[in-house]
Amino acid sequence: MNKLDLDKNTILRCRISAKKIADDIHGFINQHTTVSVERTVCRLLGIDGVDELDIPIPNRLVDEIYQAGNLGKGISVYIAAGLKLYDNSMARFISAFTAGEVRLSDLKLLSEQEAENILRSQFNKTLAKIKLNKGIRKELQDKYPGRETKLYVIVATGNIYEDVIQAKAAAAQGADIIAVIRSTGQSLLDYVPYGVTTEGYGGTYATQENFRIMRAALDEMTEKTQRYIQLVNYASGLCMPEIAAMAAVERLDILLNDSMYGIIFRDINMQRTFIDQYFSRLINAYAGIIINTGEDNYLTTADAVEEAHTVLASQFINEAFAKQARLPEELMGLGHAFEINPEIENSFLYEVAQAEMAREIFPNAPLKYMPPTKHITGNVFRAYMQNTMFNMATTMTNQSIHLLGMMTEAIHTPFMQDRFLALENAKTVQGALKMWREDIEYKHDGIIRSRAVEVLNMAEKLLDEVKDSGLFKALENGVFANVKRPYDGGKGLDGVVKKDKDYFNVIANRMEAELSED
Repeated sequence: MNKLDLDKNTILRCRISAKKIADDIHGFINQHTTVSVERTVCRLLGIDGVDELDIPIPNRLVDEIYQAGNLGKGISVYIAAGLKLYDNSMARFISAFTAGEVRLSDLKLLSEQEAENILRSQFNKTLAKIKLNKGIRKELQDKYPGRETKLYVIVATGNIYEDVIQAKAAAAQGADIIAVIRSTGQSLLDYVPYGVTTEGYGGTYATQENFRIMRAALDEMTEKTQRYIQLVNYASGLCMPEIAAMAAVERLDILLNDSMYGIIFRDINMQRTFIDQYFSRLINAYAGIIINTGEDNYLTTADAVEEAHTVLASQFINEAFAKQARLPEELMGLGHAFEINPEIENSFLYEVAQAEMAREIFPNAPLKYMPPTKHITGNVFRAYMQNTMFNMATTMTNQSIHLLGMMTEAIHTPFMQDRFLALENAKTVQGALKMWREDIEYKHDGIIRSRAVEVLNMAEKLLDEVKDSGLFKALENGVFANVKRPYDGGKGLDGVVKKDKDYFNVIANRMEAELSED
């Protein structure tokens, strides 16, 4: 449905510029790997656990080769050589490695073909489980389709067992999607914590065991509510592809996976981030996991009226990066937000313009629409009013993933009753405005359409400028969110490695080949 009559040629030019921007970065990506990419290969070969000092085994393996200066060949050939030495027994090989009986850097390396033959039985088991999870998800979604616009809430107690209690309550009250917020600062850890955790700060640690516990709880609620309850976590940060791998194995449904969020808001090195985001999105494409991008965050540091075009430009860029990773449109949960100051005259019309524009430009994407936060105060009655307007904009523009606003946003982490009120508000608005979009037309020269055209034209101009300067330079200049980041600065740069001419990543090769066949 095209209500804004936006110029198709302008949209096409935006996509062409975004593709050129992403292609330039992809040339850089193809020449490099990272410690987190190689640890992810270990995990997808079935290597997990920690040593006697609680250091993750994938970190131990990759760190040895990195310190020897040979990680440019990729970890795959080293693991294959170790397996050959121990008669293809991963358990014996890892036991010998952790005991100090064998050093990877001392092994005689194999040819790429021999390495792949040896590793095939290992990665086939993991990839078969991921494919099975993808099939189970589809079966459950077909059986329990639920509402078109999914209602999304968060839990963030720090204790996975408390999270389960709150998540079950939210699902019973009508939530379709549960996001488990990560412990503060986890995105800056260059390893993934192991096992069950019960003491996070501002959230709960993202671990594979915590994923498994919450997945089981939400599957239980799926049967009780007769709606498929989706599970969300966060794949941003220094372990982006590792968390994507864990999520694929444990059947998570959505991952926050922006191509630039970690650079802008966590000061993670841009080179590291772009390399990691490609492999993480490749895994998500293979697993059928929806990504959520983080454009909504731009408007927390920049003005939502003046910088609206940067959100749209970033959506085009995120789309281009996602396509490079073979992610289909139905898995591209591009992000945006309801963050205009409500005191501005006609602010609601501007919000509708932005939301409708995103819906029409990305018609097949499960858009993630974020509630007001920047202009929420401790006045819970005003906050509830603002969230009602946000719910209206969501329904009027047919957004897909509707993250509910909490009236206590500026006071504390939401209580169960806060989520209940938010869910009741959203469900009431959805019902009251159900056929709005089908029944209402916008004036051709009215405020809503004129605003959308203005933002689109500004986004085209910005994309053209970034295409000429390059995305690295644009990030250095603070084009997005008014935050400047250095090319050689930030966290994690030391984990970037230039590939050798004989670099080999057995997992990426297999996933790229299978996705290209689909």
